Amino acid sequence: MNATRSNAQRLLAIAGAVALLAIAAPTAAQSPATSPAPVGENPYAEKGAVPDSGVGKRVGYISLGDSLPFVKMVSDSIAEQAAIAKLELVQCDAQVKAEIGLECGQTLGTQAVQGVLNFNLYADSSEAICNAYGNVPTIAIDIHQAPCEVAFFGAENLHAGTLGGQKGGELLKAENGCQYDQVITLESQAAGPEVNGKRVQGMLDGFASVCGPIDPSKLQQVEVGGTTELALAKMSDLLPTLKPGGITVILSLNDDMAIGAQSAAETAGRGDELRIIAQGADPSAWQRLACNPTWLADVGYSPQLYGRTLVPAIIDILDGKTVPTTMYTPNEALTKDTIREVYPATPPC
Repeated sequence: MNATRSNAQRLLAIAGAVALLAIAAPTAAQSPATSPAPVGENPYAEKGAVPDSGVGKRVGYISLGDSLPFVKMVSDSIAEQAAIAKLELVQCDAQVKAEIGLECGQTLGTQAVQGVLNFNLYADSSEAICNAYGNVPTIAIDIHQAPCEVAFFGAENLHAGTLGGQKGGELLKAENGCQYDQVITLESQAAGPEVNGKRVQGMLDGFASVCGPIDPSKLQQVEVGGTTELALAKMSDLLPTLKPGGITVILSLNDDMAIGAQSAAETAGRGDELRIIAQGADPSAWQRLACNPTWLADVGYSPQLYGRTLVPAIIDILDGKTVPTTMYTPNEALTKDTIREVYPATPPC
């Protein structure tokens, strides 16, 4: 995504679509740090579903968990595009639980689906889930789904992580010359090394590219599990071990865990100690990014546009057409000065 966003994305932003992402002086307006995904081809993003192209086709969709705002935006965009195509969509919400994800696979297996859009979080359960629905052609969403995956759509995670880490590092440098006491990564290793490993490494690399190498004694890489509730509990336990009055940089795999960490710190009266760099830029983070100076940066993934790729791509697969095996969503590093440019529906401070 570059400074001249596509008309489709700009119109969505201007409409405030409910579905729903240079070292500068601290007083200067920050322009978005943007870049197209460096690899992969996505011929669908600008077009979306062709009307009536899905007539007579039945496709399953496993949601990672619609309780998460980012995932709900993905689910809504898929449903919207399926309606345009008149594609029969069999949906199942895995509720961020491995056992329910497997139940979803079993349910789809009884529904004679011809293909699946699979947003299963737990990479180590993908084979069992694929087997449960008969290994029909599958597009993996954000997390690879062996052995039934024939195409992947999601982030180029190292790139996305680097964008956020670099932008957050620039803002911390503008604030205080990169002074901090601790860096904590909030992770969800169940998502696998392609998501958790690369995205977190990108954040660390991007931050270090501005603020210098991170002293290992100042780094804690924390397994949380992905949700706000788990992060709230984990950060509440960690806070007493952190230097009071210091600065702790939070690098979070998603917005949900960043919100949990922020809530824990605020409850303890230590909210001003955090400097947050997160990933996702879903509606739950918009106001926090716009209004709370401790939330430095967030990386947008345009989840409201996922369906524009996923629905026509799975229809093409079922029609026997050639589809790129890897398609990436654009990523954009957002700050308090740019969030409303992309999402005008951001609530006022």
